[in-house]
Amino acid sequence: MGKVAAKLKVMPQDPEIDLDELQDRLEGSLPEGAKINGFERDDVAFGLVALLPTVIVPDDAGGTEAVEERFSEVEGVESVEVQNVGRI
Repeated sequence: MGKVAAKLKVMPQDPEIDLDELQDRLEGSLPEGAKINGFERDDVAFGLVALLPTVIVPDDAGGTEAVEERFSEVEGVESVEVQNVGRI
């Protein structure tokens, strides 16, 4: 069984959200078998900073859909978008 690495772009609801707390909530929302392999931050505009987590999921887990759904349900998240996906 292989694994898939995906970089996601998570936009917070507003610039005042504590990004460290948001990172913790995202990590706590992961489905079983998925893990975060690091976060990057991207300055978007007007003080808004997007989180760019790289998520590792098993290849048989149906891709990144479960992670996207869980992340979109986290308090403080405006949107979740897949930036890049590859097998590892």
